[in-house]
Amino acid sequence: EVQLQASGGGWMQAGGSLRLSCAASGFTFDDYTIGWFRQAPGKEREGVSCISSSDGSTYYADSVKGRFTISSDNAKNTVYLQLNSLKPEDTAVYYCATPCWYNSTSYDYWGQGTQVTVSS
Repeated sequence: EVQLQASGGGWMQAGGSLRLSCAASGFTFDDYTIGWFRQAPGKEREGVSCISSSDGSTYYADSVKGRFTISSDNAKNTVYLQLNSLKPEDTAVYYCATPCWYNSTSYDYWGQGTQVTVSS
C-alpha cells in the first residue's frame, strides 16, 4: 500500500530553518506528483508546495514562495521541503501527500504529518 512518512518537524525560532522529509513507498515514485499541505488548529487545509517527480516542475503557495524549497530524490523515493525564514504563521502540521496539483487541495494519499512550531 501507499505510505507517506513525514519527519523533520520541530520547534524553531522565527527566522530559523527546518528541513522536512517524506519517505514514500508503495508506488513508482518518479511517475507521481507529490508535495505538502499544512493545517493549523481551526484553519483550513492549505496547499504549500508540489513537485513532479518526472519532470521536476514545482509549485509554491504565495505565502511560502521565496522561503520554502521543495526537492526530490527519486532513487530514495523521498521528497524534501526546506523551510527558511520561518514565521509564526508557518506553525502547523505539515503533511506529505500525492497526487499534488497547484490548483487543488484534494489528495488520494497522505501521511500522519509532522508538527512545525515557530515562535516569535
